[in-house]
Amino acid sequence: MTPKAPSVFFYVQHLLGIGHLARASRVARAMIVRGMDVTLVTGGLPVPGFPGPGIPHIALPPIAVADGAFAGLVTATGQPADEAYLEARKNQLLAAYHAAKPDIVMIEAFPFGRRQVRFELLPLIDAIDATQPRPALVTSLRDILQCRSKPGRDKETVALIRRAFDLVLVHGDPSFAALEDSFALADQITDRIAYSGLVCPPAPPSSEESFDVVVSAGGGAAGKHLITAAVGAARLLPDLPRWCIITGPNLPQPDYDRLGENLPANVSLVRFRSDLASLMTGARLSVSQAGYNTVADILMAGCHALLVPYAVDGETEQTDRAERLERIGRVGVIAEAALSDVSLATAIRHEIARDLPAQALQISVDGAAQSAEILWALAKAKRQG
Repeated sequence: MTPKAPSVFFYVQHLLGIGHLARASRVARAMIVRGMDVTLVTGGLPVPGFPGPGIPHIALPPIAVADGAFAGLVTATGQPADEAYLEARKNQLLAAYHAAKPDIVMIEAFPFGRRQVRFELLPLIDAIDATQPRPALVTSLRDILQCRSKPGRDKETVALIRRAFDLVLVHGDPSFAALEDSFALADQITDRIAYSGLVCPPAPPSSEESFDVVVSAGGGAAGKHLITAAVGAARLLPDLPRWCIITGPNLPQPDYDRLGENLPANVSLVRFRSDLASLMTGARLSVSQAGYNTVADILMAGCHALLVPYAVDGETEQTDRAERLERIGRVGVIAEAALSDVSLATAIRHEIARDLPAQALQISVDGAAQSAEILWALAKAKRQG
């Protein structure tokens, strides 16, 4: 009799951008390719194209945050998510878990982040603990974490990891950024940590289009400043005649309309390009924020890049990632606080003239497939143990 394929119940909650959902979708796809049964549970606003065809998907009633301060949860209509709404979400999540009967439950970010959804994740952990046989519990983390602003949170995280979690799966390469670099108490959970390498897309095909500058702002919810400065910089650099500026699907429509009213002649403005990584291969320079997935695209495209890390409301993660790449000469960086039409135009001019390092960057980039292998081995060990 053929053994049942390992099953994974994978929870991901995106609140502002789409990076968490994009990475989780790639990992889910790799697990399915490996032969695992996957249920991907999402709780954010719908994003066209994600999680993608062939990935079994449960969408909880959506929640988001109103702004980059991550204060207060709202529904898809922008109204505050009240107690009844959140209770219904929690109950739907628990019912989906019990129906799935998984070998592994994987939760993206929590308890290192996503405290806003502990109202449903702590009950989920209680349900896991009450299940016999108990499934393995894994947290799925990006390579660099946000620095804590409140004392005691790291200790709480460690206590919950040691009590309830079997594995901390870090989607990064420790030679570039180890967990202890952004989480001070990582030495207390060393026995739980595994690294998958960066979760990157396949190397993109070469683009048939060529641009001097491709500007992208991820999901767009937090990229208005960058996009506005880019339009101004293009006006100051008419000798660079081909610009593609991609606002992201979540830039508010009034902002998008205002940008389009008086565009410079050298700018093509669009909301979304599914072939962004391919476009990068045909660009003299990519200008973007420094989110996990955008940097993955840059590395796979092999393109010249200028990063403007998102740093509003005390955010540190993108700045840390950008500065690590800048120190080894792979990218240029301009701080968001210094961003203007003029400063961006100056940085673009400088970066286009600079040579990239001759030596290729040595970072493991097959994190999706490696995550699947790590989880397959965990499920096998759990069944034998």
